[in-house]
Amino acid sequence: MHIKIGTRGSRLALWQAHYVQDLLHAGGIESDIVVIETKGDKILDRSLSKIGSKGVFTEELEDQLRSGDIDIAVHSAKDLQSQLDDAFEIIAFTEREKANDVLVSHNTALSLKSGEPFTVGTSSTRRVAVLRHFYPHIKTVDMRGNLQTRLRKLEEGQCDALLLAYAGVHRMEYDDKIAEHLLLDEFTPAVGQGSVAIECSTALSEEKKAILKNLLNHVETEICLLTERAFLKTLQGGCSIPVFAMATLQGAQIHITGGIISLNGSELIRKTQTGAQTFPEELGTALADELLEAGADRILAEIRSPNS
Repeated sequence: MHIKIGTRGSRLALWQAHYVQDLLHAGGIESDIVVIETKGDKILDRSLSKIGSKGVFTEELEDQLRSGDIDIAVHSAKDLQSQLDDAFEIIAFTEREKANDVLVSHNTALSLKSGEPFTVGTSSTRRVAVLRHFYPHIKTVDMRGNLQTRLRKLEEGQCDALLLAYAGVHRMEYDDKIAEHLLLDEFTPAVGQGSVAIECSTALSEEKKAILKNLLNHVETEICLLTERAFLKTLQGGCSIPVFAMATLQGAQIHITGGIISLNGSELIRKTQTGAQTFPEELGTALADELLEAGADRILAEIRSPNS
């Protein structure tokens, strides 16, 4: 058996593809890596929310899955839209890295809690809104591009620090630039943050699917991410919607905290639910429904308004 792995071309995306390739090789499966450029890689002069959040980093890879030019597509799980086309499915989630956000700077003495104003670069509406809510003294600038591009912009002085996912910073070995690990209670991550998702066409042979799932899927992570993704799907969230969720396993129970925050940071709704591991998607949906009843529907309407 030989597997063709589709990936974006950034250093972090290639790290993820090689990580998957190593897992396959350990199981006796040979593979090739196919680099594919996506719309999100090409358009860097506009924020993700202005491009349109659905499939920004996945559409071109899915075209190759559909044609059979690749067998699997490797994504950062947080970049994968909450609802896939019927022609595709996720067959595996790799073991989740630490999911926190981190503050990255050449000045590692910087701290959001210091009260001193400085400028943070980020392309995430969630991170901007959370900063506005908890740290209104911080100024933000939109910062697109891969990790190396953002670090170059930091070096050029376009901002004083970056807000990034720990997983990517750690995988690219930039731990020495981490000024602050941010609390999950404030910066609850994007759905799926820290895990790599493996997508395939539903037309892929059942034999290949079974082997790939066996070699690549981390069951505990899968349970958590199925919970989070059901939450996101019910809220119809995406790159332009500042929603967040984090599920963990506690014995036989799933514990999930999720919420939404208005774009200007003025209103934050956060709820927590616990349920059996056997029904992850039902739990994620129930949490989303609780949020909607608590006012998330109004916040979502405001965000999706043409005037927002």
